[in-house]
Amino acid sequence: MFISLDFESKDPIYLQLSQQIIEGIARRQLCPGDTLPSVRSLAADIGINLHTVNKAYQQLKQDGFLHIHRQKGVVINPDGVPKADDQYRSKVEHELHPIIAENICRDLNKEEFLNMCSHIYSEFTKDGES
Repeated sequence: MFISLDFESKDPIYLQLSQQIIEGIARRQLCPGDTLPSVRSLAADIGINLHTVNKAYQQLKQDGFLHIHRQKGVVINPDGVPKADDQYRSKVEHELHPIIAENICRDLNKEEFLNMCSHIYSEFTKDGES
């Protein structure tokens, strides 16, 4: 998996790293049971502080994407990512509110917004299927 960080971005590095690992899982470039580099190894490979990698890994562990074992290292959750529940759906709805509000303020209509969402969603699924 290729990690590309934007050091000029307003998004924190740990968040960019977390998002790219999640994208790798969504694109099936990373599969349940796959191992990731150690904190030290990944930090050295991409030239960032090991605490930044650790923060990303810990967040992904908390969200159910990773397992961290002393002997096995960092592993994509062998059971797969936990399925969406009511709490997760509520979180997504909460996060969408400001995005949709800003789109309305900027005169991006519903059809354009939904087309963008559909296009991005299809990038993560085979041939655009759900």
